[in-house]
Amino acid sequence: MTRATLDKQPHEVASMFDDVAANYDLTNDVLSLGQDRRWRKEVAKAVDARPAQKILDLAAGTGTSSLPFTAAGAYVVPCDFSLGMLREGKKRHPWLPLTAGDASRLPFADGVFDAVTISFGLRNVQDTGRALRELYRVTKPGGRVVICEFSHPTWAPFRTVYEEYLMRALPPVARAVSSNPDAYVYLAESIQSWPDQPGLARRLQQAGWSRVAWRNLSGGIVALHRGTKQA
Repeated sequence: MTRATLDKQPHEVASMFDDVAANYDLTNDVLSLGQDRRWRKEVAKAVDARPAQKILDLAAGTGTSSLPFTAAGAYVVPCDFSLGMLREGKKRHPWLPLTAGDASRLPFADGVFDAVTISFGLRNVQDTGRALRELYRVTKPGGRVVICEFSHPTWAPFRTVYEEYLMRALPPVARAVSSNPDAYVYLAESIQSWPDQPGLARRLQQAGWSRVAWRNLSGGIVALHRGTKQA
């Protein structure tokens, strides 16, 4: 079993997700106490997919996150660099155009998508700035980005409790439900080392996105960042 380190070598991260693909969605549901379903609903609202729009769902994993966009009538491209995740997704959702691709070198032309989104995947990319620029490149002028990512609770007492959960409670729970519990130790460490909400907003702006804003979910455990590509 593979456990990535915080230098986030792409082959290690991809291999780690290959290992957990079969039980990934179930494990996330257990570890988040069911909150991941609510978070994904909020992503779908923020993306606001419309019929005939083209949506890029990056780090889509098994494709579960793409289903609300197809239900809205949009053409969605679920993209991930873990072949294990994509294979599992193809078993479950054979009609989805699951696509292998690296966030740092997206296999799409300039200005293709009306909206681009990535949920719980940007944190695993080795070069965050490059990924944000790639998302900007493949978005149409006037298009939008929605990023859902773990962040930092804003209320200090709650933040302390949450960090205790990450480092003490999460690994034992992961051992009970995951095929690769060490992957969830990496998860906890990567969340703690990730920028806070204003920090990620600055990175979006540096990549070219305008009208950048964010909204906290679950007290800041997760943050929903949005931006627009100038027309």
